[in-house]
Amino acid sequence: MLTIKALNEKLAGGAYDAQLSHIYCEPVENIGQYRDRIAHVACGFAEVFGKDENAEVAVFSAPGRTEIGGNHTDHQRGRVLTGSVNLDALAVAAPNGTNMVNIHSEGYGMTSIDITSLAPVKEEENTTASLIRGILNAITEEGYKISGFDAYVKSDVPGGSGLSSSACFEVLIGAIIDGLYCNKELPMAKIARIGQYAENVYFGKPSGLMDQMGCAIGGIITIDFFDKENPVYEAVDFDFASAGYALCIVDSGADHADLTGDYAAVPAEMRAVAAALGKEVLSEVDPAEFYAAIPQIRESVGDRAILRAIHYYNDCDRVKAQVAALKEGNFDKFLTLVNESGKSSFTYLQNIATYRDAADQPVGVALAVAEHLLGGEGAHRVHGGGFAGTIQAFVPLAKVDAFREGMDALLGEGATKVMYIRPVGGCTIAE
Repeated sequence: MLTIKALNEKLAGGAYDAQLSHIYCEPVENIGQYRDRIAHVACGFAEVFGKDENAEVAVFSAPGRTEIGGNHTDHQRGRVLTGSVNLDALAVAAPNGTNMVNIHSEGYGMTSIDITSLAPVKEEENTTASLIRGILNAITEEGYKISGFDAYVKSDVPGGSGLSSSACFEVLIGAIIDGLYCNKELPMAKIARIGQYAENVYFGKPSGLMDQMGCAIGGIITIDFFDKENPVYEAVDFDFASAGYALCIVDSGADHADLTGDYAAVPAEMRAVAAALGKEVLSEVDPAEFYAAIPQIRESVGDRAILRAIHYYNDCDRVKAQVAALKEGNFDKFLTLVNESGKSSFTYLQNIATYRDAADQPVGVALAVAEHLLGGEGAHRVHGGGFAGTIQAFVPLAKVDAFREGMDALLGEGATKVMYIRPVGGCTIAE
């Protein structure tokens, strides 16, 4: 731990410049904004919690993530390709010697919980408090003694962007607790599982593990979730910029309200197919067995479930092929596979629109305009859950400005964000 005064002096003196350059994928001469951001969060901590410059603190970070391959495959314990991005949630935190955990998120306010009891609280479901309590409980069950702490959080990972702001927050809270009370002994893969546990059991959302793993591990990773207790992940070393492409995430501006049933239906229908064949999830069903059984199970599970299962098997195979293409440096093949995944999501997975209102198809329009602006180059696909939210595009560097201008003209200023793959997941920046 170091005092706020010492932190600010080190920031001003450039002590963290090389580290921040590495984390945020910017040359050293451009990282003044990140020094200023940390100083801003430290100032916010002091103001909110009534501390002076001699208060001891630590600084933590967790990134958002982008789904590169494997759309709606993780909840069937399939394969994904994901990467952390250079947008993050940043926290300044310190123990407070009480039984209260107080987390102030800039723009959202304070969340405080009494940690005397860490059992799930029904009234907290679907709230930030439930995530914090669930993470605390899981880490306590690992054998660590935890007491209260204060934290001031500022995030530039926008909610509803498909960049996993909730998983980013979960990993950040896990990193804070690990740094303050666990001697940084918890592997980031464990913190990812803890975040998923909190989201599933305490928050009440039946999410997969891809989001948390993508935020926690850092860099580009491929994950095989077949063993649900021990998912296998592997780093994939590739620089998209070196291939002459930028990774762009575009917010379609669609409203997420009333889409819970649409999102839930995707894993439910895939599981229905698996159940019809005596299994829990599709990864346990051999593809040949599935295709042979379609005539027998089609009526009971429904045609959309069959199509979604077909997407699942094909997209898992595409992830393996994408990883191979990146390892071989065959970026053209990789782009072809990205486009194929996007077409499969549109045609088989059917997570582009709800079709309850034929006039309301913002994701489909965003994809169509992106295809037009790319002019046969690069690749584009739906990003994340679908139905609303974002699309992803790999854009030739020479076309980035025109692409961003065209998409922002359609969807609003700032809808298009140019991303870099961050090589570091959840971490301690200063202590």
